[in-house]
Amino acid sequence: MKNINMQYTYTKKRLQFGKQCNFTNYDKVEADIKPHAESMTHYIQIDPVTQGTQCSKIYSVHEVNTNTATFRDSGIYHSEGGWPKDLNAKDVEQAVRYKRKIEKDELYIHTMLQLLPPMEQCILQNNVCNIYEQYFSYMEPVSLIQRVYSRTVNVYRDILPIKRQITHLSWSPDQGNRFAASYCNIDFKNAINDNPQSYIWDVENPNTPCVILKPFCPILTLEYNPKDSNILISGLMTGQVACWDIRKGSEPIETSLVEFSHRDLCNEVLWINSKTSTEFFSASKDGQIMWWDIRKLQMPTETLVIDLCKPDDQNIDRAIGISALQFEPSMGTRFMCGLENGIVISGNRKGKTSSEKIATRFKAQYGPIISLERNPTFVKNFLTVGDWTTRICGHRDFLMGGAWSITRFSVFFLIKMDGTLDVWDLLIQQDSPVLSVKVCDEVLTYIKPHEQGRLATIANKKGTTFLLEFSEALTANQKNDKLLFTALLDRETRREKIKEAKNREQRLKMKSLRNINTETECTTGSTKNDEKNLKCSNSNTNDAVLIHCEEVYDNAIKAELLKEEGTNNEIS
Repeated sequence: MKNINMQYTYTKKRLQFGKQCNFTNYDKVEADIKPHAESMTHYIQIDPVTQGTQCSKIYSVHEVNTNTATFRDSGIYHSEGGWPKDLNAKDVEQAVRYKRKIEKDELYIHTMLQLLPPMEQCILQNNVCNIYEQYFSYMEPVSLIQRVYSRTVNVYRDILPIKRQITHLSWSPDQGNRFAASYCNIDFKNAINDNPQSYIWDVENPNTPCVILKPFCPILTLEYNPKDSNILISGLMTGQVACWDIRKGSEPIETSLVEFSHRDLCNEVLWINSKTSTEFFSASKDGQIMWWDIRKLQMPTETLVIDLCKPDDQNIDRAIGISALQFEPSMGTRFMCGLENGIVISGNRKGKTSSEKIATRFKAQYGPIISLERNPTFVKNFLTVGDWTTRICGHRDFLMGGAWSITRFSVFFLIKMDGTLDVWDLLIQQDSPVLSVKVCDEVLTYIKPHEQGRLATIANKKGTTFLLEFSEALTANQKNDKLLFTALLDRETRREKIKEAKNREQRLKMKSLRNINTETECTTGSTKNDEKNLKCSNSNTNDAVLIHCEEVYDNAIKAELLKEEGTNNEIS
């Protein structure tokens, strides 16, 4: 780039500059205002005032240290009386024992004598008029048809960019304000995200979890303490169990030792009844059930191996993996577990030997038991979910789990692989669900109803949790529902016993006919031609016997179906 000359010279003679400037300072009057003598009358002389000034910096107190007042909202939910904190109201024996103790107290009679007069006065006031009088008895009653529906309240998504599957859900015991979700990728062929974090969500805030649990390995199952909403237990992928206290941080406060834990994944943990509320038990695919105490979590207090071949001689090499675990607080020491071979075992912890602890067995499914749930009202009846369960319904989609309704005892829920939730009510219809909801397009993995019945959390494979609310028709019981459901269960039990007896009779007939055929075959001639003829005749007789037995069996099934249709018509 060329240099540009930025200077220019002007040439001028001195005489053309003009005269030299001479600057001077002088006063110039802009205005001259003369004083007015009249304004003198308005002049007032001010008294002298003493005023101090402060030239230094001025400081002031900007904050004051006071004692912090902590406020907390608390309440008590009374479902039945006010029981002591260390007493489990669901345990019938403890409740009866406590009632007898109160009745023996000296102040009991005195207190009742004071409470009876006002109560008697109220009863007499109610008896003044007939409160049960029917004013419209002449009108024909109209059957009430309640609307069955459900709605999605909130959706809780995994905050990580790579989504993980939710393996378990657990509601907190404080009126259902929170729920815990365990996130774990159990597809070991495609291990994409190894982040072990799990979350505790607030029902009102679906955007961010209120607590983030940070274990050293992924959590498969997570359960709240039924009496303390700050304590949780979990089963880890290493086979260990861990105890959490969310008041002390996001890491487990104690973990079991590896050498005393399960050999495989710990996929089930449940709290059991105890006065201290510190005991629980766990199950794993290695075929072991272990009982623990969180006060000493290094090693289990008791171990049971599910060895069905030789129960008294327990060998973990012969053990069958446990895929589902169930415990009912009202049944004391009894528990149930579902195995990978489709067998359900009803056990008793107080058994003297191992064979007595796992004495009762049920052949429930052809494949592994995915879900095992007792009916909360009829505790002797339980629901199993596994394979396609074609004995209940003819769905083409694989079932992933199920649960009973806590409040309405004839309703249960099923989740399927196509993302559909089916709600069944056995009192209304047994051939199809009363409500089928398309929750999402992904595979549903777990369902957990709330203890009050209206809400339920459903998780899918992409780490999303859905909070659903159901209508009153699916949560509230009617007046005669308990009697009708009891009659339904008794009728189905008798029908199954009749079918089993007929099948046993048919098997005995076939066995006796086969024995007769073998005897006739032995008494015949020994030549080859005779043997061929006998084989042909025996095959013909066997075919005839089989055809006859199949016809008898089909006729028995048709008769049972006709009887069932007749009973359904009578009920309707």
